[in-house]
Amino acid sequence: MSRRAASSGTARHMISSIRRFFQSKLGLPIFIGFLVIVALAFAAADITGSTFGGVAGGDRIAVVGDERVPASELESTAQSALAQVRQQDPTIGMPEFVEQGLLDEVLRQLFDQYAVGNYAEDLGLRAGRNLVNSDILQIPAFRNVAGEFDEQVYQQALRAQGLSDEMLRGDLKDGLLQQMLFRPALAAPQLSERAARQYASLVLERRRGAIALIPSALYAPEGEPEAGELAAYYEDNRSQFRRPERRVIRFATFGADTVLADLEPTEEEIAARYESNREAFSARERRAITSFVVPTEEAARSLVERIRGGLSLEAAAQQAGFQVSSSDLRDREAMANATNFAFAEAAFAAEKGGMVEPARGMLGWYVARIDEVEQIPARTLSEASEEITQQILQEKRAAALVDLSARIEDELYDGTSLAEVAEAFELEVTTTAPLLANGTVFGEPGADVPREVGPVLETAFEMEESEPQLAALGSADRFIIYDVSEVIPSAAPPLAEIRDQVTAAWRRAEGNAKAREVARRVLEKTREGTDFADALRAEEEPRFQVQPVELSRRELLAQRGRGIAPPLVLLFSMAQGSTKLLEAPQDIGWYLVDLEEVETGDIASDDPVIAQTRQQFAPTLAEEYRRQLTRAIRDEVGVERNEDAIEAVRRRLAGES
Repeated sequence: MSRRAASSGTARHMISSIRRFFQSKLGLPIFIGFLVIVALAFAAADITGSTFGGVAGGDRIAVVGDERVPASELESTAQSALAQVRQQDPTIGMPEFVEQGLLDEVLRQLFDQYAVGNYAEDLGLRAGRNLVNSDILQIPAFRNVAGEFDEQVYQQALRAQGLSDEMLRGDLKDGLLQQMLFRPALAAPQLSERAARQYASLVLERRRGAIALIPSALYAPEGEPEAGELAAYYEDNRSQFRRPERRVIRFATFGADTVLADLEPTEEEIAARYESNREAFSARERRAITSFVVPTEEAARSLVERIRGGLSLEAAAQQAGFQVSSSDLRDREAMANATNFAFAEAAFAAEKGGMVEPARGMLGWYVARIDEVEQIPARTLSEASEEITQQILQEKRAAALVDLSARIEDELYDGTSLAEVAEAFELEVTTTAPLLANGTVFGEPGADVPREVGPVLETAFEMEESEPQLAALGSADRFIIYDVSEVIPSAAPPLAEIRDQVTAAWRRAEGNAKAREVARRVLEKTREGTDFADALRAEEEPRFQVQPVELSRRELLAQRGRGIAPPLVLLFSMAQGSTKLLEAPQDIGWYLVDLEEVETGDIASDDPVIAQTRQQFAPTLAEEYRRQLTRAIRDEVGVERNEDAIEAVRRRLAGES
């Protein structure tokens, strides 16, 4: 049984989510170009006792090597990929995701990940616990406000994503195996000097020609289309007119101002709090440290001795490849909570400016220095009274608000509607206009949207209708009750509703088809030897837009920040004396690109541009090597696809079945 038989596809899907949550470099830089960091599935988790041995049965979409890939894995991974795409375009839905071909990219990446994982294990590659610990220490999301690894923060982050320490470690282990496999092949790719000189000389190249636009508007029909013709066009192009999903959200908010009880603490309560917390008001000591964590006790003691011998802690950490963090002043208990009891005891036993005796933490051994020691004198009841008053008042407010939110939550749990809850607790209900997932009003981009909706908008687009929920707004001193009163699914509207819009699109399409015929006639004439300008004049259309072009490649590259027009890109990829046809976007017409002359420039063998070119091409070479190696591994391991199962998943995700 393979290592993936030890867990479930669901776990891998959740790990894909936590990678986005952590926003850290858990995998190789070579995988940055991937559409998504695809979760590896454990195919054996879906075995139900069948005798399935290939891809023709069950719900398997493929067999990669000797591992079966379940259809559920493709679906869950596609959902993760969609979530990433939505970070750039919140309005995109799964039907659009599938329609744009992104599901095919997800499928390819899924098969690649399976193949690479199998191949690495077949070679006997291993990643030990200490290596995984080092990766965990580098994740910023696991550090506290002082920049130190914090076990409580670590556990909270895992719980927030529904993960365990074991699951995260498994994913990091996979990433390390991939590093071991790919790094030797991609460590230092070098473009040959001859090739670099050739590419560098292209920068000096200059091209002269002309670009003509044959606009579809010149040939668009002016009359109305026949009813059947327009209906047929609309049916074939419905995706162009698809409206994104919209939701109407109702909500009511409440906070401390909703609690009307008298919360002012009495003198007796203040005195009782002082007595029960005398230790907090007694003289105490706080300390600030600078530290880093290493995997073994031997390494920690060796580094401490070197630092005591005169090397700075920061220099020692840098030489050993670890990151230093500094904490604010903390008392003994706070330091123990942030690290552990053993380290706190050692830290409070050391002298100011001295090194702490190495103590073991969850992920290794601490190497730490005492930066500052603060002595805090004791305070009397009178001196502490104001602080205690504010503490008790804050606690009472929080308790009253928690009690109120709990009562409201109980009502919601019992099935009480949002309107009924709002009436019972005298809350005002607000209803939004139909909203898009990006937080704008459908059809009114500049319209105001209640700011209270922002924090819950993502969740609202995952809820069912009329199922109210309770959530905190920012801090826990204000809450929102909200539900979705109406879901308007993503779909193309009835033709009658957008007839004018469809008619305009039909005219553009018809004009575009005729413009293409004209452009092809001009193209054929140039290929027969007719001059480009003469071929255009033969069409007897004085309104053609013709633009002479004389441009160097260096000038073209300088436009990258503003976006290079596609006809110019084509001009610099053509052979001298040729003419090419290029479709303009959105049915606006067709470009004819004519290249008359190419002037090449010579470059000296010692020109620094050559070295710069080799450096600039290194990432491109690394990516090409990665693709070739991945393809070779995939071919070696073998992928047997179940096209019927893949198509079934595609239809389900697209909402066709």
